[in-house]
Amino acid sequence: MSADLTPVIAAATRWLLTAFPPSPGGFSLALAEAQGRQATTLAAALRYPSALDAELLELLGPGGSDRLDWLTGAEHDSDTADTAWRTWVDETIVSWAACFLADPVLADKAHALADSSLPGELGRLTQPGSHEYDAAPLLRHPDLLEPVAALHREDLLELLENQNVPLG
Repeated sequence: MSADLTPVIAAATRWLLTAFPPSPGGFSLALAEAQGRQATTLAAALRYPSALDAELLELLGPGGSDRLDWLTGAEHDSDTADTAWRTWVDETIVSWAACFLADPVLADKAHALADSSLPGELGRLTQPGSHEYDAAPLLRHPDLLEPVAALHREDLLELLENQNVPLG
């Protein structure tokens, strides 16, 4: 996976934590951020698997969070300087990350396909325990994540199903 995806992964993680805040406390915030970052890293690796894909993303831009904000009812002042990060949000990465957060089995299947391109371990995402669920109850709640996950779930499922199909 290309290091060029770092700003997109960071923005997608921040968006998820803003839309689905963790439980109070520093430990909960750290665990929720780890889960969100693992989910967005996995989604980015699948969405932009090559260096060329990452370069095209950098050239064309990820699209921003406007549709996601509208979908979740998020309100933010577009005139403030703290909203520039929202332009780096990639809707598909956030949607796929929401799918992974809502369904650890799906995350594990995706991880198996992208394993060679991912640095580090994804245990908090693929094998969450009670600490992960307690730290991020909103971020792990399938019903709350559904509107975001549904945006691009079909594309993700198609990608995962066709990964094992031999090229004709």
